[in-house]
Amino acid sequence: MAREQVTEIVAEMVANVMSVAVAPGDQVEAGDTVVLLESMKMEIPVLVEVPGTVRAVKVGPGDVVQEGDVLVEVSAARD
Repeated sequence: MAREQVTEIVAEMVANVMSVAVAPGDQVEAGDTVVLLESMKMEIPVLVEVPGTVRAVKVGPGDVVQEGDVLVEVSAARD
């Protein structure tokens, strides 16, 4: 029986959310951009590291995030 494993994608710095590229239910592959952040006039793409299904999006455009804040949750079936 497969178990669901949830991966939390977190902010690595204080930043503004410019855009969100995924929605709950979307399929993602490792390396896909899920959120675009802006900090100090630089755009920082946030990438997913594991393939799976977007379970939840915790931020929206215009939000300010702190280091460690959860941006997106991705679930993947594991044996």
